[in-house]
Amino acid sequence: MPTEAKISANPSPRQPGARGLPHFLLRPVPLALVQPILDRIVAHVAEHRAELFSRLGAQAHRRFLIDPEDLPFVLLLEPDPAHPALRAHRRYDVPRHDACIAGTFPTLLNMIDGSLDGDALFFSRDLRISGDTEAVVTLRNALDDLDGSVVDTMLRSFGPLSGIAALALGAIRERSKRR
Repeated sequence: MPTEAKISANPSPRQPGARGLPHFLLRPVPLALVQPILDRIVAHVAEHRAELFSRLGAQAHRRFLIDPEDLPFVLLLEPDPAHPALRAHRRYDVPRHDACIAGTFPTLLNMIDGSLDGDALFFSRDLRISGDTEAVVTLRNALDDLDGSVVDTMLRSFGPLSGIAALALGAIRERSKRR
């Protein structure tokens, strides 16, 4: 059954970077400017990595709330193979969802990329899940079973700006290592 969660607009002490530069820079950005970027990313991933969505089976119709705690918005992933969607929502307007995956943006990014282990992140409490855990495990397994990097596929969605996007993500990853 879908749920609604109360996602705090204020970071907890567990989220040391929550008021960092990405949050500060993105807070005033209207979601109407973020959404076309997310649409492009999900369309590119669906076109070039369709097996990700098909591997979800019955879980492909679940709604996953992705909570990058150091950003001023949350993301709703609907991985339906026929019409996958990734939508940004303000923290005060969290949509219904079946499962929630929360952590800092670099943590989530590195988990998606396979450079950090989701189980280890969960047990260290750097990653929190709630709701339909079976759906989350299925999503994690689908990501783990892919050859290559989903993050690289996402970066390629930026076309000629892929290099700049890769540099920006590299800087975010490097900054998170120093904390």
